[in-house]
Amino acid sequence: MAEAADFQGTSPSPARRWLRRTGAVLAGTPLLTGLLQLPAASPAEAAAPAAPRAASDDGSVAVSVDSLTPGAPAEGDTVTVSGTVTNKGKKTVTDASVGLRVGSLLDTRSSIDTVAKNSDDIGSPVGAEIDDKYTEKFTKLTPGVSQPYTISVPADELDLGQDGVYDLSVTLTGETSDQPWEQTLGVRHTFLPWQPDEADTKTKTTFMWPLISTVHMTAETGSDEEQTPVFHDDELAEEISPGGRLDRMVALGKDLDVTWVIDPDLLASVEAMTTRYEIPGENADDKNAVGGHQAVAKRWLTEVQKAVADKEVVALPFGDPDLASLAHHGTSVTGSLRHLKEATDVAAGTVESILHVTASTDFAWPVEGAVDPSIIKVSTSAGADKVITRGDTFEGGRDLTYTPTAPRPIGGGTTAVVADARLSTVFDGDTTRASASTQAVQRFLAQSLTLALQTDRPRSVVIAPQRTPSAAQAQTMAEAIGALQDSTWSQPQDLTAAAKSKPDPDAGTEVPPASAYPKSLRKQELPRSAFEQIARTQDKLDRFKVILSNPSRVVTPFGRALNRGMAASWRGRPAEAAIYRSGVETYLDTLSSQVRLIEKSDTKLSGRSATIPVTVQNNLVQGVEHLVLRLTSTNPTRLEIDGNAYEEQPIAVSGGHSQSVKFTTNANANGRATVVAQLYTQDGRPYGQPVTFDVKVTEITATVMLVIGGGVLLLVLAGFRMYTQRKRAAARQAEERERENAADAADADAGDAKNPEASERRPTQESAPDTREDAPEQPSDPAPDTAPESADPSGTGERVDR
Repeated sequence: MAEAADFQGTSPSPARRWLRRTGAVLAGTPLLTGLLQLPAASPAEAAAPAAPRAASDDGSVAVSVDSLTPGAPAEGDTVTVSGTVTNKGKKTVTDASVGLRVGSLLDTRSSIDTVAKNSDDIGSPVGAEIDDKYTEKFTKLTPGVSQPYTISVPADELDLGQDGVYDLSVTLTGETSDQPWEQTLGVRHTFLPWQPDEADTKTKTTFMWPLISTVHMTAETGSDEEQTPVFHDDELAEEISPGGRLDRMVALGKDLDVTWVIDPDLLASVEAMTTRYEIPGENADDKNAVGGHQAVAKRWLTEVQKAVADKEVVALPFGDPDLASLAHHGTSVTGSLRHLKEATDVAAGTVESILHVTASTDFAWPVEGAVDPSIIKVSTSAGADKVITRGDTFEGGRDLTYTPTAPRPIGGGTTAVVADARLSTVFDGDTTRASASTQAVQRFLAQSLTLALQTDRPRSVVIAPQRTPSAAQAQTMAEAIGALQDSTWSQPQDLTAAAKSKPDPDAGTEVPPASAYPKSLRKQELPRSAFEQIARTQDKLDRFKVILSNPSRVVTPFGRALNRGMAASWRGRPAEAAIYRSGVETYLDTLSSQVRLIEKSDTKLSGRSATIPVTVQNNLVQGVEHLVLRLTSTNPTRLEIDGNAYEEQPIAVSGGHSQSVKFTTNANANGRATVVAQLYTQDGRPYGQPVTFDVKVTEITATVMLVIGGGVLLLVLAGFRMYTQRKRAAARQAEERERENAADAADADAGDAKNPEASERRPTQESAPDTREDAPEQPSDPAPDTAPESADPSGTGERVDR
C-alpha cells in the first residue's frame, strides 16, 4: 500500500529550546565569518564540524548498542548507552574512541526503516559528536577482541529540539598501522524518541498478547474411567516450565496493559497434564511413559488465572484453525466449515471453565493478517464479526498523509481491525542478542512516536505480533510495551474498544482481491487433501459413534483432534501435519475394528432346516448397541434364511464380551450355498467387514423316507405279534389251572363220602366263596379274554404249545 505515514505533522518546540538554538547560532557567527574567508566549502561541511574520514576497510570494527536507557527520555533524564566494540580486522586499532552523535530528525516512518536497514553502514551520515567528555577511550583494540563501553549523557546535553525521533549513532574512531590518521572504523545507528511534554491527543494503542502453542495432544485416550490423555511429545512441559517460552509469556504479560489472545486448545492441553498423562515410548513396543509434570501444569494455569484477571481475553477457535487454508482449499470439501463452527462453539466455554473469565469470540485472526474476500467470508462464517488484518496487506486509503485508525467497516456488519504492520513485525527477528533486542525496542518506540506526530486526529492503533513469539522476543516485546506505557504520546486500550472506535471516513475499506494474497503465505497452506482426510475421518466417526452406549468418550477427543488437524501452527511443517492427521484416522480405525464379526468356517447342513450361529465380538470398554446383524443367502433357491433371502436381528454387546446370534435356515436342494453376515447401523449403513462362509446342503430323498417308513412298520408289527403271543400264553395257563381245580374237587368229594364229619366242617360255597386266584370257574364268571386255540397250522417262527 502507499506509504501513508511519511508526512509528519509539526509540533511546537518549547520556547527555551528555540532560544537555546538561536543562541547557539549567534555564538557561532564569528566562526562562520572566519570560514567565509577560507576557500569555498560544501554545505554539509559548513553545517557541522568535520567528521573523521571513513575507513578504507569499511566497517572493520563492529559496534553494538546492548542497552539504551531510558528508551524515551524526558527532561532531566540521563541517557545511558552501553555495548561492545569488536575489532573484526587484521590490524590493531590504536587511539580508539567511542562517542555519541545525534543526527537529523527522522520525520517519516519510512526514514526510520531506512536507518534500521543500514544501521551499521559507516557511510551513512552521522551528526556532530557530543562533547568529548562523553566518550570512552581505548589505547588499542586487538583483532578479534571485544571491549565493553558505557557512556552516560544528560538529556539536556544532547541538544534535542523539536519533538520527534532522532538518529542516535555510536561511532568508534581510531587509527591503524597502515592508515595512521583518525578515521571512523565502526558505527551503530539507533533511535532516540523525544517528546518530553504530554501530548494533547494521545494515540490509543492495543497490544495483542498471544498465548498460543503448537499441537501436542493426540486423539488417543486410555481405557480407564478417567480416559488418560496421550501426548505425542512432552515439549509442552518445557514451554510451561520456569524459564520456558509460555512461562515467560505469562510472567511478562501479567504486568502489562494488553489484550490476551488465547487458543483454548493450549489451556485444555495443560489442564490434561494436571493429572496422569502418557507419552508414547521411543520404540513401538515400548509401553507409554507417564508424564510427570502435573505440578508444573497446575502452577502455570494458576499463574495464567492471576495474569488475566480483570484483563480482556479473546478466545480464538479451538486449535487456532488456519482460516486462509480453509478458505482456499477447504470450503470445497463438505463438512469443513462444520469443524470451524464446532471449534468456535467450544472456545468460550473452555476458557471460562479453566480460567474463570468470560472470553470474547467475536474476533477472527488469519495468519499474519492477510485477507481476501474468501478469507473474510470463512472468518465470519462461525459467528465472528471482526477480522484482524494487517496494514501491509490491506489498503490504507487514498491520499492519506497519516496512518488511519484501526477499524474499517467492510460491509455485511463486519469490521476489519487493521493492525499496524511496522509495529507488529518489529519483533519478528532474532532478539536473543542484547543489541538486537535494544534495536527492536528503540525502533518500536520510534515508529510509535512518529505515527503519533502525524496528525492531531484521535486514532486507535492495534499491534498484532507473531503468533508464537520466543522467550527472547517476549522479553523484548514486554520492554517495548513497558516503555510505551510510560510515554507521553500513547495510552493503552482494549481490543474490543479499538474495534468499536469511530472509523476514519477517508480510510480504505476495500478488501484486497485474491490475487493480492502473498504467494509466500499461500505456499504454506494446508492442501485440499488435508481437508479431505479430515472429512473422511469425520464420516468414520459419525458411523462409529451411533453404536456406542457412551459416545462422548469417543466424540470429544476425536472432535478436538480434528480441530487440531487444521491448526495454523502446521504451516511450514507439512510432513508433521500429515503424520498427525493419519494418526488420528488410523486410531479411529483401530477402535472401530474392535467391534467385529468372528470368522466362520464352512458349515454342513443335514436336513431341511437347521440353525446357524454368528458371533459378534466387542473388545471396547463400553457397550455397543443400535446394531443390526444381517445374514444373507446368495442362493435363496437352495438355502433360505427364515424363509427369505436374508434375515436381520438387532444386536447389543457389553464391553469386553461376545454374543452369538442364531439364524434359522431352510434347505430346498442339495449343494453349496454362500452365506454373508454383515453388521449394519440402524440407518442402514454397513459397519465393519462382512464375514462370508459356505453352507453345504444335503437334502433328504424319497427313497430314504421309504426305507425309514418300512423300518418303522416292521417295528410296529413285531410289537403286535409279541402282544398276541403273550395273550395266548395267558389263556393256556388259565385253562391248565381249571383242569387242576376240577381234579382236586373230585378228590375232595370222594373223601367226604368216606368221612362225613370232614364234609360238615368244610364251609359251603355260598357261605365262603373261594377267593383264591386259582379257584375253579363259577358258572357266573365271565368268559376268558382269550380266543380259542386255533387248529390252523402255525406260522413261520411261531411257537406252538400243545
